[in-house]
Amino acid sequence: MEKNYTQRILEIVGKAGVVRPRDLRAHGIPRQYLYRLCDRGLVRRIGRGLYVLPGAETTEHHTLAEAGKRVPHGVVCLLSALRFHGLTTQAPFEVWLAIGRKARRPRVDYPPIRFVRFSSLTLEVGVEEHPVEGVAVRVFCPAKTVADCFKYRNKIGLDVAIEALVDCRNQRKCTNDELVHYAEICRVANVMRPYMEVVA
Repeated sequence: MEKNYTQRILEIVGKAGVVRPRDLRAHGIPRQYLYRLCDRGLVRRIGRGLYVLPGAETTEHHTLAEAGKRVPHGVVCLLSALRFHGLTTQAPFEVWLAIGRKARRPRVDYPPIRFVRFSSLTLEVGVEEHPVEGVAVRVFCPAKTVADCFKYRNKIGLDVAIEALVDCRNQRKCTNDELVHYAEICRVANVMRPYMEVVA
């Protein structure tokens, strides 16, 4: 029986990329078998409650994969989304995650996460799913991220929002229509308009 569990767990971890002990419950596998495989070096613990195969490659977006696994309903936003889309030179030491206004704040010890409360409307639009190390990570699209940066300019700085807008247009990551669309949803159309006219 243990041999069967070993093979199943290795297949599950290989397919998922990053696995939590609770993920095995759906497969009817007791979590202690995962711990035994870790002791034997067949899986590797990369953080509290997160396991990968020993040879698994870690990418520059590794912390996003970990955050996506720990907070699957969260959406990568603001500085972390800018970094993901290549729209900033900054490298935030925290993962910026959007959660609902009334959502319970998850308790996560690692990776460091900065939670930002979004309204239900602004949390649901402009969300893309990207595979990162086998984990489906939810990230706001470039145009929505730029609009969010203007909305939360007091948190991240107006200069960062302007830089994101300029880079987004120069790299052709979105159209003006998309920027206007998300600016209206985020209620920052009047704030963004003068800057958009300059970079158009």
